Amino acid sequence: MVTSATSPVLQRSSALTRFILAPNPGPMSLDGTNSYVISAKDAEASVVVDPGPADEGHLRRLAGTGRVELILVTHRHADHTAGSVRLQELTGAPVRAADPRHCHGADPLRHGETIRAAGVSIQVVATPGHTSDSVCFHLPDDGALGSVLTGDTILGRGTTMLDYPDGALGDYLESLDRLEAFGGAGVLPAHGPVLPSLEAVTRAYRGHRLERLAQIREALEGLGRDATAAAVTDVVYADVDASVRRAAEMSVAAQLDYLRGRSEG
Repeated sequence: MVTSATSPVLQRSSALTRFILAPNPGPMSLDGTNSYVISAKDAEASVVVDPGPADEGHLRRLAGTGRVELILVTHRHADHTAGSVRLQELTGAPVRAADPRHCHGADPLRHGETIRAAGVSIQVVATPGHTSDSVCFHLPDDGALGSVLTGDTILGRGTTMLDYPDGALGDYLESLDRLEAFGGAGVLPAHGPVLPSLEAVTRAYRGHRLERLAQIREALEGLGRDATAAAVTDVVYADVDASVRRAAEMSVAAQLDYLRGRSEG
């Protein structure tokens, strides 16, 4: 199993998946977007998850992996969806997402549905929090413990930002609970390396969020209950790089909304 993504060629990531790393590295996308190709060993077609940016070379490489019968996206952000329409043009495959605006030639994804394509069962798991339309894809037959394509809900490195106000911390914590139930399933993130044990990763993510909440409560004691997200970010993320400052501020805003909602409720 590949544990790092460093090349724009098709690489094996699990028994049922391979991926091509898109050429869009950056502070938010890490090494770039991992565009996954799912298929059973003897299948004549494949499913592509997260086509990535509108980069012609990248999309042609995905189309060149064989017949694509379905394109899935984990959420609305452009580093996952911008290439969807062009990949549909190249392959003729329909595009499905939770958000109807990112569906092309097919119906929106539904939580709990099982998609059977490319010789593989793919279970749709709603995981809002990073964005309201975020979903993950569970492959129960991918190895002994299965695997989950986690989009940006779980990253291979670092932690996920909450795209407030569309993304919400309460939703995100519930999504972590949902993902933890998959136990030791492999983690196939849209950015960063493949990880083992979804259960262990979700527990670490939850611990990090609770630690941040404690830091924000402490900051509010000094700044006042009505402190702005920018002021709290200055305290809690004092050393954050300028390139990810906006993401940190959005996550703080989501956490402030969560804390204030609980205190008022």
